[in-house]
Amino acid sequence: MDQTQEKAFKIALLNEARAQGFTLCRVTHPGALPDAPVRLRAWLDKGAAGDMDWMRETEARRADPRILWPEVQSIIMLGMNYGPAEPPLAHLFEPERGNISVYARGRDYHDVIKGRLKLLAGWLLAHARKTRLVAEEPALKVFIDTAPVMEKPLAAAAGLGWQGRHSNLVSREAGSWLFLGSIFTTLPLSPDRPESDHCGSCHACLDICPTSAFPQPYVLDARRCISYLTIEHKGPIPPEFRKKIGNRIYGCDDCLAVCPWNKFAKAASETKLLARAEWTAPPLHLLLGLNDAAFRRFFAGSPIKRIGRVRFLRNVLIAAGNSGDRSLIVSVRTLLDDEAPLVRGAAIWALAELLPRTEFLTLAGRLAPREKDMSVLLEWVQAGVTEKGVFA
Repeated sequence: MDQTQEKAFKIALLNEARAQGFTLCRVTHPGALPDAPVRLRAWLDKGAAGDMDWMRETEARRADPRILWPEVQSIIMLGMNYGPAEPPLAHLFEPERGNISVYARGRDYHDVIKGRLKLLAGWLLAHARKTRLVAEEPALKVFIDTAPVMEKPLAAAAGLGWQGRHSNLVSREAGSWLFLGSIFTTLPLSPDRPESDHCGSCHACLDICPTSAFPQPYVLDARRCISYLTIEHKGPIPPEFRKKIGNRIYGCDDCLAVCPWNKFAKAASETKLLARAEWTAPPLHLLLGLNDAAFRRFFAGSPIKRIGRVRFLRNVLIAAGNSGDRSLIVSVRTLLDDEAPLVRGAAIWALAELLPRTEFLTLAGRLAPREKDMSVLLEWVQAGVTEKGVFA
């Protein structure tokens, strides 16, 4: 296509993207990340991915879009705003409630955005046929973040924004409350110009991180990140981070919330992404009583459902231990009999925080000798119980 055709197409594409609810839409090329393989390999070699094994398993495809799909000629990057309507950190000061990351307070964005990407892709094919942009009908694939695509670097290369010191994308137009999606296509398009870094001397995102998860600006150590620990991490949360997690039971928004560029962010316009009251700051006592069926019912349609009841209750128990709320003791005590070792272990820690020491030691004297799982026994030991049941 000539330049006039391409310019008209990009304008039409942007208009259609906005009609589908996307805030930003720009184009990059599949070779836009020449240093990605080296940077990704160095990050993985440091162990910074934690137990996200899928990062290693998909390393080659993740580092180079042309390995993921050799036919790709252009990548259309899209951003959809999900800004909160209320101060995002307000519920951190309600210890009797669980704080859920803004992105997970509404319907699962994977479903919402994938549907909109498919509609936009359908429009693209129809428009290409109608205007005869190219001789052969273009092929395309749509991706949301379940695929091995480095959305943030590609979005920066396309000019949607830049990766800030917290490694998340920041847009001058829309701030950093953005979901990213992409359309890979064989349609040859000129890439848009990348955005330059506008963080300046600001390091508010680094300063606020509760667990010091940034060993240096622009680099995240997932093993120290509360979002990783409460969502991706499969085992017990390391003791050094438990107090710092506070009442965050799914994700963490601190580094996003303090970014000055969010003064340009707007509340989400997509109704399906709006926060639902029951998922915004649910009471801990309610969550502690969820069995597996009740958990799946309560979080039906939510991204939280993906991590399952066991991991989620681990998080809730950490929050309960941090709450200082003795009214939760009975609910926590019940979970010492849960069939999942991860839940029993977290319940031990929570009770060690909530109960007077003498009461906790009496309880431990009855229950610790019965435990067979080594990870749970370790929790008793860390709480002051020796392997013979004598209290340290």
